[in-house]
Amino acid sequence: MTKLAGSVLLSAATLMNPSGPKNLSFDASAFVTVNKQVRVAVSKKAEIPVTVLLRDVNKNILFHQSISKMESSYAVKLNVNDLADGTYELEVKSTEGSIRKEFNLSTQPTQQSSRIVAMQ
Repeated sequence: MTKLAGSVLLSAATLMNPSGPKNLSFDASAFVTVNKQVRVAVSKKAEIPVTVLLRDVNKNILFHQSISKMESSYAVKLNVNDLADGTYELEVKSTEGSIRKEFNLSTQPTQQSSRIVAMQ
């Protein structure tokens, strides 16, 4: 069985700041790869440190990465195959504010097709 990320991160999309259209000096995007990994990309317009966090429903930090103020871009693939089904939060933050998005992981049953080929 494999883990598939829920509908929030199924296609390439810029993460949205739920608190409003505040102008942050960084952008972030996330999507699920073919290998069932969450790919996160951060692009910065200013020299400020940025942090990427992945938390479970209990707010336990599962992934933490600090991006130095000198790095203008950052990308990572997070393997979510070993995580339990449930709700997770991805956050990209700086001293200016943060961008947060929740997503669900659920186990999809493996479908087997039965195909019979008869040759005469």
